[in-house]
Amino acid sequence: MTFEKYLNVPIEELQDWARQQDQSDPLRHFRAQFYVPVRQNKPLIYLCGNSLGLQPKAALEAIKTELDTWQNHGVEGWFEGTQPWLFYHKYGQKELANVLGAQPAEVCSMNQLTVNIHLLLTSFYNPTPQKFKILTIAGDFPSDQYALETHLQSRGMLPQNALIEVAARAGERTIRTKDLLAAIAEHQSSLALVFMSGLNYYTGQLFDMPTITQAAHAAGVAVGFDLAHAIGNVPLQLHAWGVDFATWCSYKYLNSGPGGVSGVFVHQNHHDRNLPRLAGWWGYDEARRFEMTKGFVPMQGAAGWQLSTPNILSLAVHRASLAIFEEAGIENLRQKSRQLTAFLELMITRANQRTNKNWIEIMTPQHPDERGSQLSLLVAENGRELFDFLLHNHIVGDWREPNCIRLAPAPLYNTFEEIAEVGRCLELAQFV
Repeated sequence: MTFEKYLNVPIEELQDWARQQDQSDPLRHFRAQFYVPVRQNKPLIYLCGNSLGLQPKAALEAIKTELDTWQNHGVEGWFEGTQPWLFYHKYGQKELANVLGAQPAEVCSMNQLTVNIHLLLTSFYNPTPQKFKILTIAGDFPSDQYALETHLQSRGMLPQNALIEVAARAGERTIRTKDLLAAIAEHQSSLALVFMSGLNYYTGQLFDMPTITQAAHAAGVAVGFDLAHAIGNVPLQLHAWGVDFATWCSYKYLNSGPGGVSGVFVHQNHHDRNLPRLAGWWGYDEARRFEMTKGFVPMQGAAGWQLSTPNILSLAVHRASLAIFEEAGIENLRQKSRQLTAFLELMITRANQRTNKNWIEIMTPQHPDERGSQLSLLVAENGRELFDFLLHNHIVGDWREPNCIRLAPAPLYNTFEEIAEVGRCLELAQFV
């Protein structure tokens, strides 16, 4: 969706148009299912769901249900009640699979993101003297960088020898797909794994995961993705794409609470393979888990990668949020997300036009197919002052040093009228 015809209309007309869009929005009722923070008796315009999503109102009741089970059943809560904790990883499994484009047996909510990266690398990074390199993107999220660095070191390898980092070309902000494909082809003889984010946390670039997967497989290389900024943000088809493995966090677009549970995807092609893994008792064959015998026998599917007793309270919130996604539909959310993001792009373009000095650069790709809901802004002058000005006007974004503001309209709870207000404030901030 483009909004060029609105570039020169008065802001009041844009605000009227935005209110009309909200009135006709088929997803508008979902906003009422979230707590929107209030400051000085005014709701915040919360554009930081790419860092921590808002709290679903159903979260409290979900936690209370499990607290009641604990209160009334004690340890027998694992086996008694309407939803025994023993099987909790299965609750919401179908809904999670729908968000990921996966089969239910291919997904499991468990652990935390970086823990899962190490677990999956143990299984899917199988170096040989000839094929031992991992290809990734330069400047990926620090936790991913540290995980790769230390995982290689734990295998007795030097990261500078075993890690291939594909970067943006000189003078460009984002990485070209053709450069990723060229790197895979160039290093095919020494490459053991491709592992990278599916959507870059800093630039907001959505990578062409199916094409990257196809190229890696053609080179005889497994491929995995960190989907922290992609899950709940863009539609995914992990099973159909043939992605070997993936992991994510749930506290961003999935709105499952600070430090919320992570999860893994393992393609069914690998379920019957005797892959190396680090094991724990909760991944043991469910029917025999309490026999407490020697010799690890994994559960079938992704659940066999579980380690420890799950955090039921965290899973309860996660399940409550997944129910909202199931009702809304990820494709419907994506459609609104594209509209909100394009409208935000218009507002930034207007602000630049009115200052006569392109002081805000959008480094996120312009094409809707190459981005999610996030726009990453590089502010040429006084970026921190602009961020504080927006915050003073009840607009919450995310600041990244040295001069980046990330704004991410979430279709479940953000409105067109809010985006129009962001534009109004940007136009008032010409003094910056």
